[in-house]
Amino acid sequence: MEITDVKVIPVDDEKLKAFVSIVFDQCFVVTDIKIIHGPKGLFVSMPSKKRKDGTFKDIAHPLNNQMRQYLEDKVLSVYRQQVGGAAEAAGGAPTGAEQPSETPQS
Repeated sequence: MEITDVKVIPVDDEKLKAFVSIVFDQCFVVTDIKIIHGPKGLFVSMPSKKRKDGTFKDIAHPLNNQMRQYLEDKVLSVYRQQVGGAAEAAGGAPTGAEQPSETPQS
């Protein structure tokens, strides 16, 4: 299963950073994914539904760690590219975490 499209809609909020939709194999879409800024940095929150008892239950989610890591890497990469490009277009510089550090080789 391959992620063939990622659409990121940035949000100007302290914790919620973006809404995301992803397409698998050009034939199945998952929407309402969120990028959240938590205590340990950015993470991907899968779409969920609030239960009667006030807790949340994921509606769609990866079944194994390999797929979860693939999904998070792909989504956060697109988010960083999009937000970094927006910062450069606005005259700001992206943070060091978004730029690879290169040292000249002699």
